[in-house]
Amino acid sequence: MQTQEACGKDTYNPLSRNHTVGSLLKFSFPTLCMMVFSGLYTIVDTIFVSRLVNTDALSSINIVTPMINIIVGLGAMFATGGSAIVARKQGEGRDTEARKDFTLIILTVLAIGVIITLIGLLFLEPIIYALGANNVLLPYAKEYLLLLFVFAPANMLQVLFSIFLITAGNPRLGFILTLSAGLTNACFDFIFMGPLHMGIRGAALATSMGYLIQTTGGVIFFLHNKGKALHFVTPHIAIPVITESLSNGLSEMVGHLSSAVTTFLFNKTMMKLIGVDGVAAITIIIYSQFLLSTLYIGFSMGVAPIFSYNYGSQNHVQMKRIFKICVSFILSVSVLVFFIAEAGGPYLAGIFASKGSGVYSITKAGFLIVSFSFLFSGVNIFSSALFTALSNGKLSAIISFLRSLVLLSIGILLLPLFLETEGLWLAIPSAEGITFLVSILFIWKKKETYHYI
Repeated sequence: MQTQEACGKDTYNPLSRNHTVGSLLKFSFPTLCMMVFSGLYTIVDTIFVSRLVNTDALSSINIVTPMINIIVGLGAMFATGGSAIVARKQGEGRDTEARKDFTLIILTVLAIGVIITLIGLLFLEPIIYALGANNVLLPYAKEYLLLLFVFAPANMLQVLFSIFLITAGNPRLGFILTLSAGLTNACFDFIFMGPLHMGIRGAALATSMGYLIQTTGGVIFFLHNKGKALHFVTPHIAIPVITESLSNGLSEMVGHLSSAVTTFLFNKTMMKLIGVDGVAAITIIIYSQFLLSTLYIGFSMGVAPIFSYNYGSQNHVQMKRIFKICVSFILSVSVLVFFIAEAGGPYLAGIFASKGSGVYSITKAGFLIVSFSFLFSGVNIFSSALFTALSNGKLSAIISFLRSLVLLSIGILLLPLFLETEGLWLAIPSAEGITFLVSILFIWKKKETYHYI
């Protein structure tokens, strides 16, 4: 049996292949496309709400976004942290244990999702008020968040399956499911909010239908993937697996929570400096920045299980080769995205605001400064994902914590005191630039431990 498995290992688990530049890019390409498409349909979703309902509805979505961030963040924490454990054990040849861990993680997240649903439905109004809603926004926020609480388990599981499909060596299916979910979301956004006049409830229902498509697809795949590397089995009770998943994936949770905090600080500061037009401009910049960053996020997510596997199998030669390819790719794309953002900033601003308007002018000026962040953010995102994949959640969390919360918050609060609006824009590349130096330091210090250099 052992011999059979060893002989057929290249086909048995795609993570064990001797990857070249071409095969590595091919393996990560579906995940990269999945993330870019996710970024695109998030923007389209907000345009539908703004145009087919009204701007109060759009504001109510922003009000409840921190709660959505927490739900998705919990799913991402278990997904990335748990995936690293499962892929590492596969690399160590402990396939049966890896499958039991995988099933345990899925069931644990399902149980947490159900608990969130119950708490959310019981305390819906207090939660919305605590998030900052007033009486005007409350009805919209209630309609939207109620449905998202009902489908919270599906939301968390779709995040899990999108990562574990990569670990199972099938990132293409993850991309297909994301594409299907995004198209379903966009189509039913139009149908529910347009001809059926369901208002913001239609937006929540369309979004939830997208969650169900990805979750159902993941369940069916792992039920029928028997004979391959990863599928459902009878789980075991292993508390250390849960705690390690939590600690290892902490950086992903930090990233989602930080996003909510810094968005609040950006809005508050910009409102003081310029007013409503400034808030609109920062919203456009944040969405555009996320969309361009999905290139780094998608690639890093796509290659992470390969690092975990080779770390588990102690294949140092393959580890060095993969690391070299990844760093070359990230640096090349960083320069490319920087020039795209510098040159294409005015065009991106024009998609959201008419030329000659105040919002367009502010956004265009902001792009010229914020674009420099793309020279550093790729390495930071990759480094954080790399340390998660190597089961070093502490370093991963520090990188994520620095770039997305600590340094960015300090910049938002201090730089505008001296440089006004330019200082606010400068907060983003400053945070990424300092974190870049920290990331390089961590990578260098850990080269003997993980053998990637």
